[in-house]
Amino acid sequence: MPDTQPSRGDDAHEQPETAAQRRARRAQFLRDLMEARALRDRVQPRRARAARMRQQMRMRTFRW
Repeated sequence: MPDTQPSRGDDAHEQPETAAQRRARRAQFLRDLMEARALRDRVQPRRARAARMRQQMRMRTFRW
């Protein structure tokens, strides 16, 4: 049966990634995500405004 896990090539024999590497990779992912959201907000302003209104309503009705 073939291996279903994606192989990382030569990286498979290296040490597991360190916490610093994981944080750097996560930070890059979050930067890309924020950039994609900003682009979507510019392209679809009506949907972005509706999403902001929903978020404000959620925050207004949230009880501490």
